[in-house]
Amino acid sequence: MNKPLLSHVYQHPLINPQELDRLIAAHYKVTFKKGTVVLEKGEVSKGYLLLESGLMRSFAYDYNGNDTTTDFYSKHEIVIEVLSLFQRIPSQETIHALTDCEGWMLDFDVFQELYHSIPGFSEWGRLWMTNRLFHFKQRSVEMVTISAKDRYLQLIKEKPEVVLHSPLKYIASYLGITDSSFSRIRKEGF
Repeated sequence: MNKPLLSHVYQHPLINPQELDRLIAAHYKVTFKKGTVVLEKGEVSKGYLLLESGLMRSFAYDYNGNDTTTDFYSKHEIVIEVLSLFQRIPSQETIHALTDCEGWMLDFDVFQELYHSIPGFSEWGRLWMTNRLFHFKQRSVEMVTISAKDRYLQLIKEKPEVVLHSPLKYIASYLGITDSSFSRIRKEGF
């Protein structure tokens, strides 16, 4: 059990030490080999994962059948497909491991029980969800207000492991540009 990681993720002033221990104990260790599909399009998500090590990618297929990267998940982040998990609907996205990965899973039913029985956990969840909403709103605005080069530089700064471990075509699709445009940006010395 990686108590320091889980304690850090669930740090909230309304979660007391006994409740934190209960939250931590509810997680179980999972490992995924590089290339493993963690959630397939059309499946209903069974829970979420706190990634201890490795890199994962989520993607969706566009109207032409091309896969487009929607997010990257790196160590100490929560790997989740929010719509599928909380609305209990088939996922529109696929999540797969870009490297060997280890993490801590929390099943949906256990999450629900803890969420409704630990008031501080429900507050933590609302805060986490609010932060993710702000993140995705900012990302959608930046896709039209800043250049692809600046989005790439921002990605390098925020998640350098993506640049080190992800195929370039996945990064290009995440940035919303073609592979050839991405190659030109990289040739500029970044």
